Amino acid sequence: MPHSKAEDTTAPKVSLQKLLDTAQTQITEYTPEETKALLSQDDVILIDIRDIRELKREGIIPGSYHCPRGMLEFWIAPDSPYYKPALSPDHHFILHCAMGWRSALAAKTLQDMGVPKVSHMSGGFSAWKEGGLEVEEKT
Repeated sequence: MPHSKAEDTTAPKVSLQKLLDTAQTQITEYTPEETKALLSQDDVILIDIRDIRELKREGIIPGSYHCPRGMLEFWIAPDSPYYKPALSPDHHFILHCAMGWRSALAAKTLQDMGVPKVSHMSGGFSAWKEGGLEVEEKT
């Protein structure tokens, strides 16, 4: 008897590691220190794509813009009803998450959408914090 796709328990055709490896060969990555230096440029926006609970638990990078991962494409696309003018495509977006995995995949997605200047911070918030860079409490 045939089974539905919902019942299919085989592994995905592309592993998570393969997705990450592919993304990392096609996007620009910056270290936390490089990211900090780039934040002095007027066109750079550091976008924190972590969940709000992560922000409240771990803190935030001062000056970062919070955009939950699930809304990123919607907030950045000018043709979306959820578009945020603060995220206009004339900016250079540097994405970060907790470890750098979600932000790598998200940067690749935005690049595929045609966003001209998008990159991500390697190691994510964890690497920023471990590097002794400034963190503030989410209020």
